[in-house]
Amino acid sequence: MRGYFGIGAEEISKPMNLGALMRTAHAFGASFFFTLNAAPKVRDAYRSDTSKAFDHVPYYPYDSVEDLRLPKGCVLVGIELLDDAVDLPTFRHPPAAAYVLGRERGSLSPETVARCAHVVKIPTKFCLNVGLAGALVMYDRAIAMGGWPARPIMPGGPPPEMTDALRMKKP
Repeated sequence: MRGYFGIGAEEISKPMNLGALMRTAHAFGASFFFTLNAAPKVRDAYRSDTSKAFDHVPYYPYDSVEDLRLPKGCVLVGIELLDDAVDLPTFRHPPAAAYVLGRERGSLSPETVARCAHVVKIPTKFCLNVGLAGALVMYDRAIAMGGWPARPIMPGGPPPEMTDALRMKKP
């Protein structure tokens, strides 16, 4: 997969949500993780993160979106259920992106939305858990940017010879 990504959450307050999001970020190969104005108790996230992501993925806690520092060329992508947001299945992921999710009981702040180069929504009837929403975004990025072949026209997977070739290609 080309490029890199980071993922974070604004005003996250539930340690188990943060731990789940960090574990998933680690599994999908995130380059970094961040929080914006996280509740002090999220330090308990260490207990819910069975992959020990804190030991493998750099974590940057910022007090506000104004303090957020991203690598040169990395764009901020908000994940929010807004009417004018781009539907995730039609979104072209930037090669260098930092995805930010909103609070557990609320939305991204207007200041954070204003800082985003793109705002994307997961096409659901209502908001999802922050950990699940993050997992869907990271999975979509992996599918879109991971060099996977087009899906077959008929139901089922690729022919066995293609599956063997893919296994040899992937680390």
